[in-house]
Amino acid sequence: MKSHRYCVIMCGGVGSRFWPFSRNDRPKQFLDFFGTGKSLLQLTVDRISPIVDPENIILVTNRQYADIIREQLPQVSESNILLEPARRNTAPCICWAAHHIYAIDPKASIVTLPSDHLVLKERAFQDAIEEGLNFVENGNRLLTLGIQPTGPNTGYGYIQQGVACTDQPGFSKVKSFTEKPNLEMAEMFLSSGEFFWNAGIFLWTAENILKAFDKYDPETAQLFNTTEKVYGTPFEPGFIDNIFPNAPAISIDYAIMEKADNVFVKTVDLGWSDLGTWNALYDASPKNAEGNVTQNCKVLATDCADSMFAVNGDKIIVASGLKDYIVADNGNALLIYPKRDEQKIRQIVNEVKSRFGEDYV
Repeated sequence: MKSHRYCVIMCGGVGSRFWPFSRNDRPKQFLDFFGTGKSLLQLTVDRISPIVDPENIILVTNRQYADIIREQLPQVSESNILLEPARRNTAPCICWAAHHIYAIDPKASIVTLPSDHLVLKERAFQDAIEEGLNFVENGNRLLTLGIQPTGPNTGYGYIQQGVACTDQPGFSKVKSFTEKPNLEMAEMFLSSGEFFWNAGIFLWTAENILKAFDKYDPETAQLFNTTEKVYGTPFEPGFIDNIFPNAPAISIDYAIMEKADNVFVKTVDLGWSDLGTWNALYDASPKNAEGNVTQNCKVLATDCADSMFAVNGDKIIVASGLKDYIVADNGNALLIYPKRDEQKIRQIVNEVKSRFGEDYV
């Protein structure tokens, strides 16, 4: 059965909340944040490889990152790298990948993963994916993983668990999806015991996700549907270049998961973080006695506490009197910013781009 199992890794995002480390020309999925010698993308491929044959791993990315993909993952064949000509969010990405895989293997089941998340409990992750693939291979089911929350985090979307599957222990119908809540609502979610973090990890068969697009997102479906034999052939890149820029910029959550009546959740504890922000990286990193994180760099800090220091290159940071700050130096940009205001970083990146140009973002 393993030969019919595929993995789609979405690796075309920009990660602007991690500026100035994550830049347009080299976003965070291509960076080695933990000094392991491997990027987040490489770690993602390593994590799924015991479950999915290497030749069945499909990477979907923006065309501008093709050379980085080839550099970091030389073992992946050219035909398994799908290059988007434009950024259109996750639904068009997933629809294209499903068509590509279905043309190769109509019996395919697929796990779809982000490329830039942290998973500390890899065996638990692999067990969950195995069980999840078995679940979707035996019925018309769309599955997502719900992460056991460790606190009232306002940076994640939430999945509300519904009625449990009596014949499939560990799986439940999804009652609702909720976008990032405010703190009061997140605390209510946590106390209820019904809500789990949305990790953006999805499992389904190629056939069933394409049926879901036809039913719930016909605009995207009609764009990618074709009677011509295109997918899995040399004509595919040209076909995609013509249609992809016309695809709606919509997430898979909005397009399918929030509308479909066959969506299930498996709740898991994976030691997971989406590493979406500097604060998330701070939380996931080892700290010294003062609560400071020095991310692969040399720091001389006096009277500093609960701060994040990160330098790309051979540079020493000398700091004094910083409490709850981010200090991040990379290339032509230096960020010194309060951790509590990190949600403003994306806006700051837009201002930098507007005032100083593309070279600084």
